[in-house]
Formats: sequence, structure tokens, C-alpha cells
Amino acid sequence: MQSKDYGNDVLAGDWRRPRKGRIPEVPAEPGLVAEDPGSGFCGAVVGCDKFGVTLEDRFGKRRVFPLTKSGFLIDGKPVTLVRPEAGPRGAARSASGSIAVQGVRAQVAKESRIYVEGVHDAELVEKIWGHDLRVEGVVVEYLEGVDDLPAIVEDFGPDEERRLGVLVDHLVEGSKESRIAAQISSPHVLVTGHPFIDIWEAVKPASVGIRAWPRVPRGIPWKDGVVAELGWGDDTGEAWKRILGSVNAYTDLEPALLGRVEELIDFVTAV
Repeated sequence: MQSKDYGNDVLAGDWRRPRKGRIPEVPAEPGLVAEDPGSGFCGAVVGCDKFGVTLEDRFGKRRVFPLTKSGFLIDGKPVTLVRPEAGPRGAARSASGSIAVQGVRAQVAKESRIYVEGVHDAELVEKIWGHDLRVEGVVVEYLEGVDDLPAIVEDFGPDEERRLGVLVDHLVEGSKESRIAAQISSPHVLVTGHPFIDIWEAVKPASVGIRAWPRVPRGIPWKDGVVAELGWGDDTGEAWKRILGSVNAYTDLEPALLGRVEELIDFVTAV
């Protein structure tokens, strides 16, 4: 996350004094990208109070800076960051980007369900879509794999008032998962999925602070290969905590997952 058009040396001369006009005051709204010229730290605003403004860089590192006059650069130009004025706000948004429903208790769970493959899938869905699911009264359960999906669907007993949505990992043409999904023919069941080998890959690399997810040779368990390549030790459980902790909103996830989860929610609630 780097600012542009700084010239060769932003500290050469008096950078705090613009050539024309006075230095503008800019509200430190969440998401605004600014740079502290003294340290070179550049990041998005994640908080602002009487003590200063907190910036977070693309690696998730945070630093607090005082709200000094002409103390920051935006697009290479000096500005004075100020605390945003309190006032009417737009509709609050949930982590999924939907309008958050305030003061509404979670509904009694519907008979319809969404099944995902594993506990990591369930935790990620809960973190981003938990608010939406509680408002709709939809429960997410995990299966520990989809090898027995036809029997699981039969045992569930889907019908017009009892729908089932299933999110499958690595649902691509020719995969084992695609062959299993093809065995499900009930109009009351929607089986869909994402192309990633594991739900970890559905988190954008930049959100985790890496350039890309490693390519793991065949024959090596994917998660084990990933933590080894990234130098994260050998504890995949701790690695998942690190990944999940980097996810704050739908913007941290790949569109190929977002669309499929939204589709499942729409399907099981359309009764």
C-alpha cells in the first residue's frame, strides 16, 4: 500500500508548506490511505480518537500517530488529518456487506440447513455471514468431507419446506467432488462450491500478508505444504487462527467464494 507521486525525496525542503494555498484538513475516515512522511509508514485508517490516528499497512501492522498539523501525505500532498465529525451515519453494514439489522434477536432456527465440508469452512462462513444467518434463522453445519454426501442428503430428507444447501471445496470439472455432487438430483438441494483446494485459498493472499498461496506438490498434504513453504512452523491449527484473524469483511475473500455462499443463503431462505 504505497502512496504515489511523492517525487524523489518528500523530506527535501519544507514539505509541510504547499506551494499554493493552505494545507487542507481531511477527516480521518476508516479506509482512508495516508502516509507518515517521517517514518514512511503507509496504511489505511482503522481508528481515530483524541490520542491520534491508527493506520494499518497491507501486512496488518498497525501504528498510532498524533494528529499534528500537516502531519501526513495523501497522494503525495501534505494534509492535516482531523477527527471525523459526529453526525448522522449511513446504514451500518455487516461483515458480508449487507445492511446490519439492529435490535433484532436471532430467529428460531429453520429446518433448512447449509452444510460445509469442514470446521474451518464453518468458522469462515460464521465470521462473515454470521449476522445474516442469525437474522434468517439458518444454521451452518460441517460434514468433515463430502464422500458420503448422497447418504447424508437422503438422511436429511429435503422437501419444499426443508431445503439443503451444500458448499463443496474444489468443485471443478473432473474432480472427485464434482462426481459426488452430480449424484444429487433433488430440486430441494443445491450443491455448489468454489474452485480452491481448501477454504484457506479463498482468503485473498494480500489479506494474510503474503504474495500468493504456495503451490504444493502432489503427494504432500496441502495444508502441511503451505505452512512449510510460508515458514509458519508445522501447526496447521495455529496457521488457521492466523488466517482467520486476518479476515474482517467480505473484501478479504475471493469473489469465487462470496457468490457461492450468497447463492446458498438465498436458496435455503426462499421458502
